[in-house]
Amino acid sequence: MATCPECEYDEVDTEDMEEGDTLSCPECGKNLVVTGADEVDLADEDDDIAADDEDEEEEDEDDEDLDDDEDEDEEENLDE
Repeated sequence: MATCPECEYDEVDTEDMEEGDTLSCPECGKNLVVTGADEVDLADEDDDIAADDEDEEEEDEDDEDLDDDEDEDEEENLDE
């Protein structure tokens, strides 16, 4: 059993988990990551959110590039 670093709940079950696995504290609900045998740390939620935002921005940029290419193709067809 591990102890939640947020609320000090000392019965977080990590028995069948490996390092890097994530879980929620049953007491406070915070996201935790297993860092070792019977050790957990707070999962860095801000990094996950930032990574998701970056992925969305890249997808938006890719969509804009496709739209620009389509517009150029249409203009070429009109010129012919």
